[in-house]
Amino acid sequence: MSLFDRFEDIVKLNSFAALPPAFYTRLPTTPLNQPVLMHVDQEAAALLGLSLQALKNQAFLDVVSGTSELPGGQTLAAVYSGHQFGHWAGQLGDGRAHLLGELQGPESNWELQLKGAGMTPYSRMGDGRAVLRSSVREYLASQAMHGLGIPTTRALSLVSAKNPVMRETVETAAVVARMAPSFIRFGSFQHWAAQQKPDYLRLLSDFVIERYYPECQAASNPYVSLLEAVVKRTAELMAGWQVVGFCHGVMNTDNMSILGLTLDYGPYGFMDGFDAGHICNHTDTNGRYAWHAQPAVAHWNLYQLANSLHTIVPDADALRAALDHFEPTFLNAMQQRMMQKLGLSDWQDGDETLVDDLWSLMQANHADFTLTFRQLAYAPALPDLEQTGVTQQQIETDLGNTVNPNLKPFIDLFIDRAAAELWLERYRQRIARNPSDSNFNRIQTMLAANPLYVLRNHLAQQAIEAAQRGDPTEIDNLMKVLRNPFVAVPGMEIYAALPPAWASHIEVSCSS
Repeated sequence: MSLFDRFEDIVKLNSFAALPPAFYTRLPTTPLNQPVLMHVDQEAAALLGLSLQALKNQAFLDVVSGTSELPGGQTLAAVYSGHQFGHWAGQLGDGRAHLLGELQGPESNWELQLKGAGMTPYSRMGDGRAVLRSSVREYLASQAMHGLGIPTTRALSLVSAKNPVMRETVETAAVVARMAPSFIRFGSFQHWAAQQKPDYLRLLSDFVIERYYPECQAASNPYVSLLEAVVKRTAELMAGWQVVGFCHGVMNTDNMSILGLTLDYGPYGFMDGFDAGHICNHTDTNGRYAWHAQPAVAHWNLYQLANSLHTIVPDADALRAALDHFEPTFLNAMQQRMMQKLGLSDWQDGDETLVDDLWSLMQANHADFTLTFRQLAYAPALPDLEQTGVTQQQIETDLGNTVNPNLKPFIDLFIDRAAAELWLERYRQRIARNPSDSNFNRIQTMLAANPLYVLRNHLAQQAIEAAQRGDPTEIDNLMKVLRNPFVAVPGMEIYAALPPAWASHIEVSCSS
């Protein structure tokens, strides 16, 4: 794969910019004061076709900081509408984001967008800026989710600057350059339905189908087929979130990707101690976006998308039928993922109860979400484990991992050890019903499905505090372990350990 040393050499398509002017406002970014390139993801850069040399050029910093336009791009801010916390908010839009253009990468096309690059006509009461605190979190979250195999926007670079930004206190400005095949969202469709402009809604739908869902073109009603495809992708995304303990925090319809990507990282969080009602967003006082509510909220948001498409699809029953695919798709995806997390080769009678009882046990004991599943792989299981003398050390060595002495065994993660032992005995009996599966293969499957590293809030906070001192070391360390969070990295044991006591006091909100 040949890479380019300059943005100028990459082919630009600017497909979204070719839509009518009503879809966006073309305007330049507002440059920062003395921008500094704090971090760049070389893997993301390669997706665009940029070489390592390109990342060292001043021209790269000028583009990703918003100092200069993307050569060959057409900078714009998109308009959309949406529901926020269940209430219709009317017209919204890219209030602090600028789409620089679309680049033809070596394998696919990517839109390049700057977040925090200045005010737009859609900023409302905002200043168009992002702060370093939230920008570090978005930059790291993009890597974390990609490493977990969960569809997400990608982050190319993180830029800091001297500009002061007022939030609860005075903070430092920053810009994240993020990438996605498209940043079109449910709210993009809601906008034209609310405006009662079916021609624009049809044009947007045709654009999305042609570019991202070409298989829908052959359907008897391509718009119904589009909805069904988005329903299925969104259901799969929700299952991906749930099984790693990820909470988005602001699942408004304008934050839902039409491509089924994790979009707009704000007050997100990965759970430490398990709580089905966990609320990661401090401002979500009613718990609308709690962990256990996310699938239902996604379904509700899809209904709003369907309501918008009803403007051009008179057949309401066909739209309802498309929405009906959500529940079976989600449940099947959850079942497949839980089989992998528990090392089960098939789904048998009683497995649903076994899984539900594990959730209940974790809830009652506030057991650590990530380590419960990770350490279950090493809990004494089949009788032949002891008979053959296979040890955790040997298994880790065979799998290319390293043992972390700081990690508690499965049983020690529970206050009620007796209850955990009872459940573990049931688990032993269950996997013993698969005699053809070796213990090694079971562990290998579980380690590939259960991450050792997730972006815990305290780790993100430590990276933020270091970045505010101008030190990107913690960002770099986290990027390394999050790139493949299923494999232990020697010397990085602290990033897999249980959170410190002070981590429970960290609060994240919509104030970024």
